[in-house]
Amino acid sequence: MERTRITIVGAGAVGSTIAYATILRGLVHEILLVDAVPHKAEAEAKDLMHGSMFIPQVEVSCGTVEDCRGSMVVVVTAGAKQKPGQTRLQLVETNAALFRDLVPRIFKAAPEALLLVVSNPVDVLTYISTRIAGLGPGRVFGSGTVLDTSRFRSLLARHLRVAVGNVHAYIVGEHGDSEVPIWSSAQIGGAPLDAVAAAAGVPLGESERRSIFHGVRDAAAEVIAAKGATNWAVGLAVTRILEAVLRDENRVLTVSGLLHRDHGLDDVCLSVPRFVGRRGPGDPLPVSYDDAETAALRRSSEILKESARQLGY
Repeated sequence: MERTRITIVGAGAVGSTIAYATILRGLVHEILLVDAVPHKAEAEAKDLMHGSMFIPQVEVSCGTVEDCRGSMVVVVTAGAKQKPGQTRLQLVETNAALFRDLVPRIFKAAPEALLLVVSNPVDVLTYISTRIAGLGPGRVFGSGTVLDTSRFRSLLARHLRVAVGNVHAYIVGEHGDSEVPIWSSAQIGGAPLDAVAAAAGVPLGESERRSIFHGVRDAAAEVIAAKGATNWAVGLAVTRILEAVLRDENRVLTVSGLLHRDHGLDDVCLSVPRFVGRRGPGDPLPVSYDDAETAALRRSSEILKESARQLGY
């Protein structure tokens, strides 16, 4: 069997949770943890390996960025964390400086790897990394709104009292305040939302939709305010992306990637539904948006482009 290896740069709460979830799903043979505080990565690697009797066979080690050679995917969670009351975009200057140093080192060590950006603001950092790397489409992408989409589906499922696996709905655009819920094409088991809500006798008017969307958009801020960071759900979301790549599933996920005249958008990284497989994300799916959703997606794009312009990109 082909031995699969990934590297996770950043062994904090998110990085270590991704490693843990990846191990439980039996996705890889080797995981390298890298952190600016080497003894932190070493401790996390040891802690995970101490449970090796109870998990699928895997080797977890620690090292430097230069040790990531042979990795199929390099996941970057490193950077300053979002603080209570702070927006993701306010992190951009600190983390952009880190990525200017990090991305060339990653691709020098692992020139064939895919780079999966998780650090915030994920869309701007994905765009900066794409520009720095100068590689073909799909080699650099971000976790985007995969987690937001999961939050959206879970809240819809709870509201309509159905299994979340039957909900098909997306959050697109920025992973942040300007993200866009796509109500117009949302379905439950192939049936329109309104039809399912009416049949179940559950209200789903403007006030209910607004409440559900606020629950999605503000979820991270609420968790950060209460416990200081988010890690479990984002760890599961990123592991789901890794599974789509490593098992070449061509699964539809709302990852962030560079757009070229898609939906009237160009030269910006944001999230839309795409097939994700061994070569990373493909072209956007031809999902239709109504006029209001299209306008909101364009506003989200301009916010992200302005943030990148302020950094000289």
